[in-house]
Amino acid sequence: MPSLEGKTWEHADKKRALSEAQRLDIKRAKIDIKIIKRDSSPQAKYDLFHRLNSYGTALTPQELRSSLLVAVSSEFFTQLENMATYPSFVECVSLSERLVEERFDLELVTRFLILHNWPNEKLNLTSLRDLPKVLDDAIVRLAIDGRSSHRQLAKVFEDTFDLISASGGQQIFRRWDNQKGDFTGSFLLSAFEIFGLGVGYHLANHQRVRPNLVQASKDVWTMPKMQAGYATGRSTEARLIEFVPLGRKVTEG
Repeated sequence: MPSLEGKTWEHADKKRALSEAQRLDIKRAKIDIKIIKRDSSPQAKYDLFHRLNSYGTALTPQELRSSLLVAVSSEFFTQLENMATYPSFVECVSLSERLVEERFDLELVTRFLILHNWPNEKLNLTSLRDLPKVLDDAIVRLAIDGRSSHRQLAKVFEDTFDLISASGGQQIFRRWDNQKGDFTGSFLLSAFEIFGLGVGYHLANHQRVRPNLVQASKDVWTMPKMQAGYATGRSTEARLIEFVPLGRKVTEG
């Protein structure tokens, strides 16, 4: 602090010394120390990081999530990074440089891994309330799981975006404008929730996927309820409990 510049604990010149009250405040101050050993459980590291992040400048949900994953399993985090740079995924979502810098690509990978096979009975506001925390808890549990489950998820992820890439690519994640007869605009999260999670669900459960995803997209965007601005102002959780089942239905083979 500027006001303490040049000050010492004690000095013959009182102007250069801390006051008695200041010295007393420092002596009585407490420093909260948390000790996490190298062999502490991943859950302990996760809980501590959450508590520490309640002070100072809050991280964005994905920044916090990434930090947690590095602490829990750097190997799993590397796997997520690899998924975020998988060619078919990059081509399909076609994110702007700004969104990539903000690591929205990792956010999408996380949402896919956790939500593509989310149980039907848990597609409700109660189970999905506070989605960032739901994703945090679920991805940390996943990071702690064995490597075999990681490999299975990676395969479903790659197969999903390989299929979408071969069936319309980035068009599938854009809005179909029936009047213009073309796909318009940039990447839409709602389209990702419908088609990305929908295709992933069927592949994860060894079910057939509708071969013409371009037509499936046209069918969705020409629904009366899917007019422009339909999802505006709705919570993420409310949108998911409608769009995830819709995606599973329209992508079914």
